[in-house]
Amino acid sequence: MAKRTSIMDAHTVSKKLSITRVRVAVRLRPYMEKGEDKICVRGLDSQSLQIINWRNQMETMQYQFDAFYGDTATQREIYTGSVYPILSHLLIGQNASVFAYGPTGAGKTHTMLGNPNQPGVIPRAVRDLLQMTRAATEENWIYSITMSYVEIYQEKVMDLLEPKNKDLPIREDKDHNILIPGVTQKTINNFSDFDEHFIPASQNRTVACTKLNDRSSRSHAVLLIKVQKTQQVPPFRQLTGKLYLIDLAGSEDNRRTGNQGIRLKESGAINSSLFTLSKVVDALNQGLPRIPYRDSKLTRLLQDSLGGSAHSVMITNIAPEQNYYFDTLTALNFAAKSKQIINKPFSQETTFSVLFTSSVQPTMKRPREDADTTAPSQKLKKTKSDSVDESPDSCNESVRKHKLNLASLDPSVVERLLKLDKILTEKGRMETQLLSTPKRERMALLKKWEESQMEIERLKEKQKELEEKALAAEARLEKSNSSDLDFSDSSVSESMFRVPLRSRATSTAKAKKVLRVLPLQGLTNQSNIQEEVIPVVKKSRRKKASSGQENEPSWEVTMRSDVVQSGREKILHLLNNGSIKELKSLQKIGDKKAKLIVGWREHNGPFKMVEDLAIMEGMSAKLVSSFLKANILSIVAS
Repeated sequence: MAKRTSIMDAHTVSKKLSITRVRVAVRLRPYMEKGEDKICVRGLDSQSLQIINWRNQMETMQYQFDAFYGDTATQREIYTGSVYPILSHLLIGQNASVFAYGPTGAGKTHTMLGNPNQPGVIPRAVRDLLQMTRAATEENWIYSITMSYVEIYQEKVMDLLEPKNKDLPIREDKDHNILIPGVTQKTINNFSDFDEHFIPASQNRTVACTKLNDRSSRSHAVLLIKVQKTQQVPPFRQLTGKLYLIDLAGSEDNRRTGNQGIRLKESGAINSSLFTLSKVVDALNQGLPRIPYRDSKLTRLLQDSLGGSAHSVMITNIAPEQNYYFDTLTALNFAAKSKQIINKPFSQETTFSVLFTSSVQPTMKRPREDADTTAPSQKLKKTKSDSVDESPDSCNESVRKHKLNLASLDPSVVERLLKLDKILTEKGRMETQLLSTPKRERMALLKKWEESQMEIERLKEKQKELEEKALAAEARLEKSNSSDLDFSDSSVSESMFRVPLRSRATSTAKAKKVLRVLPLQGLTNQSNIQEEVIPVVKKSRRKKASSGQENEPSWEVTMRSDVVQSGREKILHLLNNGSIKELKSLQKIGDKKAKLIVGWREHNGPFKMVEDLAIMEGMSAKLVSSFLKANILSIVAS
């Protein structure tokens, strides 16, 4: 009697991609009253700000972002306005990331960590995730949350939860997900568990004193929160969402920070990684074929967040003092470029299936049915005995009896395998097995194959008949020289309407008439017949005024005015509402022009008319006219 063991087979399925843009928020640090330094930045409204033009102090430059938080904004306002909306994506298996960017001393660490009285983004996000998983009431689903905490110090990935783990690698799996092999993961069931692991790990982060900051971060810190949603009944699906909370080290001017020795080396590594980050953003905006993610450990870890598969939020921290002017200007320019980056998040789903394999050969093999010479009565007895030996009850009893074969596995895995085996056994009792033998399966497949072959032959005959009718209709059109063709006669077959437009135009070119064709819907109800005039290509000859000689034949396109207007409306709707992929489907619009159109309408509002394209850089009135003709003809042809 065969002994069977349950084996979990997992395969990953990625859901349909969605398109989203990197959301950029700017936070202005309160003014530090040191001396009489002037203020160079001020906010205009909840989305825009202005900064003094360094070339002319009498002028200002304006920037607009997804959100702007002034010096009086609280930690709660920043979190609820920019971070909280993306947390719900984690529960459906999608990734998200939040990172703070800006010059040193602008308040990035305060924004991400805060203090006991004013907690920052990290503690608030972890608390709300725990509440979301507890409030979820989906039946047969359980949630688990784990955390990892690392820092990138001088291009080395350090594990802050286990400081002995130094210089960890960064890898990419077969599904293009970024991961850190060997990193420590801690399970958190409540906020006390998070505090227990996070506070000691934060003290392991590398900080130092500079002239601009008493506790300046000398590394980039990355907190990874992984949310797993697991189904407890077949098909045992598992959704995995990752949240990256990143506190970047600030760019530094060594002349102002007074860095020397090891501090100077740290500053060089920080500025180099931030420069690579700027190159990645430029390459994404320009649509270059190679994005330099691998040039730095920071950009490699942010590959999912910039141009990847995560919902990303960048909080740019700036300082109002004139002394920080050029650092603030650089940060604002970087933020303006980053908000044009497009990400494509998707749900990461893994499905586990259960297979049964025989660990021991059975004592009696079932005889081959295609070459069997045994008497029918003996064959029936053997079949019954085999079915009894391999019944679900005996299989389940065998698994319980030989549990020692699974001793090499983890006890929790063994317990889950036995639970799955019990579920499948109970399910097998309730269902009737329709195809119990391989012979019956073969017979059923052969029957289906024969039916499909007969269907193919029938479709071929029907196609041949329709082609003959189409040829007859085409010959009839070629012989007809009348001004209008009446298709209301019931003797005309439906296949006539499948004649290509080129054949119709050729047959009516001499008569110089407009071909009138009834829509197919009119065939079923003669009382509601309406004629529709379609555009026809006409051949014309133009004579020279001087010599009277004829030019080469020229071709003109005559279209109804309502057809042209309808085409213009469709093109305008696509320009105002279409995504980059949909815009690229238009004639004469490539990837670069599609991105320019999206950026222009986000900054200036929707297009009022198609001719407004001529205002954009790289477009002219002649190019817009050619674009209109090509796309209207394409719409009419389709």
